[in-house]
Amino acid sequence: MKSDPVSDMMVRGIREKVFPGAVLLCAKQDEILYHRAFGVADLQTKQPVETQSVFDLASLTKPLATALAMMELVQTHQLDLDICLKDLVPATARTPQARITPDMLLRHTSGLPAHRKYYEQIPGLPAHRKYYEQIPGQPGSIEFMDHRVLTEPLTALPGACQVYSDLGYMLLSKVIRTVTHTRLDRFVQHHVYQPLGIEDLFFIDLTSPAMPVDRTRLVSTRNCPWRGRVLTGEVEDENAWVSGGIQGHAGLFGSASAVHRLCLEILQAIQQQSPRVLDSRVVARFIQKYPGHTRVAGFDTPSQTGSCAGQYFSALTVGHLGFTGTSFWIDPDNGAIVVLLTNRVHPSRSNWKIREFRPAIHDCVFRCVLR
Repeated sequence: MKSDPVSDMMVRGIREKVFPGAVLLCAKQDEILYHRAFGVADLQTKQPVETQSVFDLASLTKPLATALAMMELVQTHQLDLDICLKDLVPATARTPQARITPDMLLRHTSGLPAHRKYYEQIPGLPAHRKYYEQIPGQPGSIEFMDHRVLTEPLTALPGACQVYSDLGYMLLSKVIRTVTHTRLDRFVQHHVYQPLGIEDLFFIDLTSPAMPVDRTRLVSTRNCPWRGRVLTGEVEDENAWVSGGIQGHAGLFGSASAVHRLCLEILQAIQQQSPRVLDSRVVARFIQKYPGHTRVAGFDTPSQTGSCAGQYFSALTVGHLGFTGTSFWIDPDNGAIVVLLTNRVHPSRSNWKIREFRPAIHDCVFRCVLR
């Protein structure tokens, strides 16, 4: 591989065990300027990562699946972002969530806590078994998780403050199913990914033995003590796993090329350059930043100081991080798109070296590739 400062830093990331494997893609609009793979997909098999390897995207599910599904519902007039959930989802009528709006859920201002270990509350769930070995209809289904979210006490008044919440996006998945009578994965596939010709973005349905991708392309994540195995082709997040692999906060898998293609559609919508699927006016509302908030609807924005995106992305930038070591950033100011996919949780979640690596690699990319 030809040596250059960006590749050298990625190789150093492997050597210093920031992650076992990674793919980095950098582009200006639709022109891919850098796209390389590094390291291994699995430490035991030593399967090398390739540019088209498929990663567990973790919380990139929020902007690249759930938020885009919500955009589709808004632009087709099936949903109003300011409607109260009690008028949208009847099951919320007598719950703490009754006066929450979809906009609050998208912007993490619903008052729901960040996370709860609902998966630990399921009786009789043997951790060592595959999800699809469970008896249909028994606890462990999406209905069980819906009930937990719908009865979760709020930690703040709706709209009062911004607290990043997986639970809010689990509730958005329920909203999408209620409005469309369709699962999130099927809805976003039909209305967003397929019209854009994107094949390498998908959820892996753990209730079905069918795998939507060749297993040799999958990148492994954690050696999970609760499930008793290294996870390959199973969502790393436990609450999403118990939900059958399909949730609003996690469950999306994909390649760097697929993420870039979807980011390009978002960029073109922001720049009003004839997006194929998204409505520029709806996207503009989603990325409108409220005073005192760092997150917009579905997306994060770079912090003014100490941002994991580094120091060169403009204030107009939107993006997101994923717990497994994934990220993307879209800068409408200069058309830059940077996608970094890693398996930093393989074999353990306790590796946090990527926190220092992310800003450094993004700065290097801007100096050496995007200048």
